[in-house]
Amino acid sequence: MRLLFIRHGDPDYENDTLTEKGIRETECLAEYIKEIHIDEIYQSPLGRAKKTLEVALPKTDLTINTLEWLQEFPAQFNPNLSLDASAAYKTELQKDSESGLFKSRILWDILPSYYTAHPELFDRNGWKNSELVKNSNMVEVYENVKRDFLQFLSEHGYDKDGDAFNVEKGNGQTIAFFCHFGITSVLMSILWNISPFIPLQFMAMAPTSITEIVTEEREKGIAIFRALRIGDISHLNMAGETPSFSARFCKQFENADERH
Repeated sequence: MRLLFIRHGDPDYENDTLTEKGIRETECLAEYIKEIHIDEIYQSPLGRAKKTLEVALPKTDLTINTLEWLQEFPAQFNPNLSLDASAAYKTELQKDSESGLFKSRILWDILPSYYTAHPELFDRNGWKNSELVKNSNMVEVYENVKRDFLQFLSEHGYDKDGDAFNVEKGNGQTIAFFCHFGITSVLMSILWNISPFIPLQFMAMAPTSITEIVTEEREKGIAIFRALRIGDISHLNMAGETPSFSARFCKQFENADERH
């Protein structure tokens, strides 16, 4: 079975759609995936992912299914519960003008000075007991996504058994997920039995990039999931379209024109 995680085009987050550049990127993607045989298509419920699929595959005979758990990973940290853990964001925290309390924020967008000082975040089990995560809803959200994803895999013939998967029925399908960087990182962590903070902090998947993960049954009835490519933007390179900088931060701090 081949899983294709396709990130949405350059996002207009405020309106939950694509920018003009995002449309151009997705048109490049459309040319590329014409040659890929896809058996099943699933999309995030968010507008930017839906728009990407609409442009990339304007005509398809396949049923397009929306999965709520494919939305961008929504775990929120509450800065008002832990001053120490709030250091993960430093001056990036915002206060509510009426209550004077800090606003909750996406948990996994944390600063290097914090996560390099907290190795428990990268432990396959320890991350759940970290100060940062304990003052958030991340464990609950993660476990809900894990339950639904493993149910999806089971329905396609692969049942989780410890750190591997039992092959109940071999599956040669290609399945495409039009979704987001954060949720793709979380799903990878579930497949590989690692902390989600590892892919979240050390990988980048540019808009419209393709991440391809396939089953590998080296021993009869035992499958693992191996990545063949992560964040592939060949379609942009072939079309001469410069990839968006979204999901990355400045290469040098002095680069004022790059995202900080």
